[in-house]
Amino acid sequence: MVDKNKDLIDQTLQDLNNDGVDRRGFLKCMAWAGTGLVWTLSGGIPTSRAFAKTAHRSGGNGGDFTFVQISDSHIGFNKPANPDVTATLQTAINKINGMPHKPDFIIHTGDLSQLSKPSEFDTLDQVLKGASAKQIYFVPGEHDMLTDNGEQYLQRYGKGTKGSGWFSFDQKGVHFVGLVNVANLKAGGMGSLGHEQLEWLEDDLKGRSASTPIVLFAHIPLWTIYPDWGWGTDDSEQALSYVKRFGSVTVLNGHIHQIMQKVEGKVSFHTAMSTAFPQPAPGTAPSAGPMKVPSDQLQRVLGITDVNYLVSGRSLAVVDSPLADSASSASGSGSGPGSR
Repeated sequence: MVDKNKDLIDQTLQDLNNDGVDRRGFLKCMAWAGTGLVWTLSGGIPTSRAFAKTAHRSGGNGGDFTFVQISDSHIGFNKPANPDVTATLQTAINKINGMPHKPDFIIHTGDLSQLSKPSEFDTLDQVLKGASAKQIYFVPGEHDMLTDNGEQYLQRYGKGTKGSGWFSFDQKGVHFVGLVNVANLKAGGMGSLGHEQLEWLEDDLKGRSASTPIVLFAHIPLWTIYPDWGWGTDDSEQALSYVKRFGSVTVLNGHIHQIMQKVEGKVSFHTAMSTAFPQPAPGTAPSAGPMKVPSDQLQRVLGITDVNYLVSGRSLAVVDSPLADSASSASGSGSGPGSR
């Protein structure tokens, strides 16, 4: 198992180092054809190297905007896989702040804390106060609902949301929907949206033009990656049926602490790296959980995700950036529930 994990880490590092992205020019654009996102595929899987090989973007042009996804901070975790998760979150924020163009907002896709303790949320808030993007949207992870069914999370980050924390907002022609799939976990830890939220989602999307780009974000993936580890959402098929008529749908998730991507029709799925610790690839370990890597390699398997929307080209470009890299760029501004 150790050899298998080592091979996995080596392959992950190789993929991140050879993704074709010039970090000095960092954000790249991807092409748009008709009403669908065009990804360059490697073995049938869309990767960030596609963005490095398409048209360049200078940032800050009229109508364009950029946001950053961070995920799985796990503030309070202090095991060997990463004894200082606050420091690596701070590194992520420093990386965001170092972008030549300030992103419009940040999306945090859950597991803000390790044990949903007030002190953990306090520490998270303190670090996020230093982010250049002051607008931050949150959805909870299961670790944020451990002790009080998410009451403290909702008090801090759920103002103006519905139910257990779901909400939507619009940004320059793009409709964003934050979903909660950790409030009622199913057998094996599978995520669940539930009837009330699904009804709300259907109603939220009604009346919107099919040409409206849609971004869904939730903690647990909205596609089934590995059910034995609970890496999926049991009623996601119904949720995704509501977005089939839209020409561009991007789904952003966390939870699995590694990059996985796929495209189904006009829906592009993308899971993000954690800022805390990596997890093994599906089926390569007895169970999911923190995976220790050599300390000098840790920041190369943690990271952030930048998403760039071009109104003129009607495209969403998703680029992952390991914390170990020294430069990145983005541009943008935003507002809505969950802001800090």
